[in-house]
Amino acid sequence: MTEQDLASAPAAAERVLDEIGRARAAVSTVIFGQEEAVEQALVTLLAGGHGLLVGVPGLAKTKLVETLGRVLGLDERRVQFTPDLLPADILGSEVLEETADKKRVFRFVKGPIFAQLLMADEINRASPRTQSALLQAMQEYHVSVAGERHDLPRPFHVLATQNPLEQEGTYPLPEAQLDRFLLQIDVDYPDRASERRILLETTGDRVTVARKTLSADELIAAQRLVRQLPVGDRIVDAILDLVRAARPGEGDPEIAPHVAWGPGPRAAQALMLATRARALLSGRLSPSLDDVAALAAPALRHRMALTFAARAQGKTVAGLVDKLVSRIG
Repeated sequence: MTEQDLASAPAAAERVLDEIGRARAAVSTVIFGQEEAVEQALVTLLAGGHGLLVGVPGLAKTKLVETLGRVLGLDERRVQFTPDLLPADILGSEVLEETADKKRVFRFVKGPIFAQLLMADEINRASPRTQSALLQAMQEYHVSVAGERHDLPRPFHVLATQNPLEQEGTYPLPEAQLDRFLLQIDVDYPDRASERRILLETTGDRVTVARKTLSADELIAAQRLVRQLPVGDRIVDAILDLVRAARPGEGDPEIAPHVAWGPGPRAAQALMLATRARALLSGRLSPSLDDVAALAAPALRHRMALTFAARAQGKTVAGLVDKLVSRIG
């Protein structure tokens, strides 16, 4: 970050904060009682990443993604993942056409992935073959069909939903795909006051629709600012200590024996970007240890797996991450 960038950062941050504040307010007119999930979803998009929303049915996961797309001014498309979905249904395919001079040529027909925000609804219902169609797009921001490269629009984000309870007709997500999600956003039940508001405001004859507050270009500018925010050595060391302690073999002696596989360098990258984005949402120009602690679980819980013995002893990934977070400081 240059001196000129540092000088202009406060003004840019103030503008971004105003824009994001309006976006959060717009989302809150439709989504009630999910403040933490909304914050983590906004952090994911501000950091330029992809998010996996996990929760039981009826908690407004799909509604949250639709609302974010509308509020942030993104071209949003939805794909309902099912066992019979094919890669071509997501990426697109080549079709044979006859030109005016009677020549036959192939033309690429773009699939729904060519959107700025792709909602992958119930992503674990699709087969591994279909799920793998997203791997290249989520990492490299382009797809290859019939040997030809096709770039995706920018920004490009995938927000996927997953039901953690239902197992019949579902497939576990490959570890390589889970690692491409910046955060796993757990969506919990709302509190009583929020659920009361849901009852009163969603069962009447009027439907509230969130209004657009940002454009795609403004979101890109905000993402650029996030990457310019400085990070202190203390924060960098805390992120490294946290991620490395969660790995088998070399990690914390109280944690490592229970871990079958742990977070790689992409987890540290995700946590670094996410803490910067959360700092900006909170009106700060650099992240703090509180940001690291708040985002450690969303960044790590889908990048770890327990050994059979640990599961037999009743250990959980959430419990191990909580123990690691308690040592930050």
